[in-house]
Amino acid sequence: MDITIEKLRLEDAEAVIYFEKENRAYFEKMVPSRGDDYYYYDNFITRHQQLLTEQSQGLSYFYLIRKTNGEILGRMNFVDIDNSQNSGHIGYRVGEKHTGQGIAYRALHTLMDTLNREGFTTIFAKTTNNNIASQKVLEKNGFKKLEAIADEFVMNGEKLRFVNYIWAI
Repeated sequence: MDITIEKLRLEDAEAVIYFEKENRAYFEKMVPSRGDDYYYYDNFITRHQQLLTEQSQGLSYFYLIRKTNGEILGRMNFVDIDNSQNSGHIGYRVGEKHTGQGIAYRALHTLMDTLNREGFTTIFAKTTNNNIASQKVLEKNGFKKLEAIADEFVMNGEKLRFVNYIWAI
């Protein structure tokens, strides 16, 4: 399957909220919930516009992973950009029906190439200690494990820790 990554646009709002609602239960197995308010259309549109403002100011970049037919397969974020350090933090999520197909790996690889060409030399990421698939995607893309955060949190009845990663030139 051919995929593309594209920066988030205003006209993507309806497709993105559909993608998020369709995958909510799946995502909430792996990351803390965004809460019910996130999924109310008016709230979502306000948040979508805030993301676009952040993006236009160069503070963060938000991408959609798409099939060539336009279907959204996942999302990627590059946030907390520090231009003085040429660094930022990356995150991603792939919809449930598209997992296990190498989409996260290929999309992250493509985005890392883009960020590298734009001069970013240090990229941080984190995942949970139980998300082995995400850890493998990061490591296959050249990220190195830094540490597991000592602080535990409970999600879905399981004690978890965040694991930090770094990619650096």
